[in-house]
Amino acid sequence: MPTALPDDLTLRPIDDRDLPFLRRLYASTRQQELAPVPWSEEQKEAFLRFQFDAQHAYYQEQFPGAAFDLVLRGEEAIGRLYVDRREEEIRLIDVALLPEHRGRGIGGALMRRLLAEARGAGKKVRIHVEHNNPAQRLYRRLGFRRIEDQGVYHLMEWSPENEEDES
Repeated sequence: MPTALPDDLTLRPIDDRDLPFLRRLYASTRQQELAPVPWSEEQKEAFLRFQFDAQHAYYQEQFPGAAFDLVLRGEEAIGRLYVDRREEEIRLIDVALLPEHRGRGIGGALMRRLLAEARGAGKKVRIHVEHNNPAQRLYRRLGFRRIEDQGVYHLMEWSPENEEDES
């Protein structure tokens, strides 16, 4: 049984009304990467919109059975959690929080809930993580291991068996 989320955090499925928020959230995850690029704000905005739209369409097409959820604190959208529950594994497609909500234990709480679900189902959890993504530290603390280098991404895996090995 998944552990409860803290405080007033809830999840709800995304819908088309959430697209402006999801675009803004996506842009917030790319700010540091685009900061040194010598483009105007309008060019960066257009690029980020194009990138978000492509990613969103890809996720919807490639993971038709996945849960695409907003992370809410009260009524306020603060992030997203996209999860594909497969027969053999749970694939974390994406998790992102607005900058002002990062580093406050929310991502860890979301992950612990997902790991509790996986533990109960006897499944592994996998995620592709960019090499430079600081979230790798959290994933390692939670027991994820890098199992494959896929160019820009590492494929990381958490397994109930690994958890028992570390006890």
